[in-house]
Amino acid sequence: MPTTTSALSVPSAGAPFEAVEIERRDLRDDDVRIDVAFAGICHSDIHTVRDEWGPAHYPIVTGHEIAGTVSAVGSAVTRHKVGDRVGVGCLVDSCAECENCKNGQEMFCSKGSVGTYNAKNYDGEWAAGGYSQQIVVTERMVVRIPEGIELDEAAPLLCAGITTYSPLKRWGAGTGRKVAVVGVGGLGHMGVKIAKAMGAEVSTLSRSSAKAKDAEELGSSNHIATSDKDAMKAARGSFDLILNTVSADLDMDTYLRLLRPNGALVNVGLPPSSLSVQPGSLIMGNKVLTGSNIGGIAETQEMLDFCAEHGIGATIETIDASDTTTVDAAYDRVVDGDVRYRVVIDTSTINASA
Repeated sequence: MPTTTSALSVPSAGAPFEAVEIERRDLRDDDVRIDVAFAGICHSDIHTVRDEWGPAHYPIVTGHEIAGTVSAVGSAVTRHKVGDRVGVGCLVDSCAECENCKNGQEMFCSKGSVGTYNAKNYDGEWAAGGYSQQIVVTERMVVRIPEGIELDEAAPLLCAGITTYSPLKRWGAGTGRKVAVVGVGGLGHMGVKIAKAMGAEVSTLSRSSAKAKDAEELGSSNHIATSDKDAMKAARGSFDLILNTVSADLDMDTYLRLLRPNGALVNVGLPPSSLSVQPGSLIMGNKVLTGSNIGGIAETQEMLDFCAEHGIGATIETIDASDTTTVDAAYDRVVDGDVRYRVVIDTSTINASA
């Protein structure tokens, strides 16, 4: 029989969170049951819950930054054992057979990867995410959280960490390279930490100088207020790589001017409007305007090992969910940019019987 667990659910668009009991499937041979300790709040959760990315399936349990401990394993599980510290990110299944899956890019599964929430499992059931006290996931999608990272600081790495690590690695952030991170928020603060640890000289770009001191403490050597036209002009031709972590409608040509020849501007934020760019901004300098998704399971494990080696965790504030209005308020604070820099839910405080 399926097991039940306490979770935070939203019954309809615009409705507040409720603490409820949900079912988790019985363990299949290749399944891992995880006692969730912490779940990060990602802006993607908010967009989904609020029906901003197209119709969501309600009731919905969000959360794809999940950290906890293995409490049970199926008979065929070999990668994880009871007591292991583990995490789950944006995916809970893929076909494991297509070219993309075999190449470690499960997010591009030809059959269609299964998201951690607002997605149907291959058996037709709707997936429920990590704002809960337990989750059951096929072992292939579970990663090990190394010693050296606390579980609460590890949870946001399962999305914010891999979303920034993957393009920084791909586009060559490292010693002798100058990297700029646009936005000092949930994604941006991880981009700064990781790029710095890779050996790059890191600058930050934000609308004002309000976060200049924070950016310096994170590892930025220079903070540029994008509202300062003189500072932006002086920065032209400065960077090998720009990682844009914000979801605002930005003038891409302005940012492309900041690149050196052969530089890349990588977008990981999802703005509401289409991007527009003058072809000359790319041609004059052999520049690249591109995007980056999350990362595959192997790369996510690589990112966690890298963060442990370099003593990197997310900068967080942890909230108690025994009063569900605290989570509603946290969503509003994230939207308002009033978080330093990731909110993490202590899932032990979810109380469906209250």
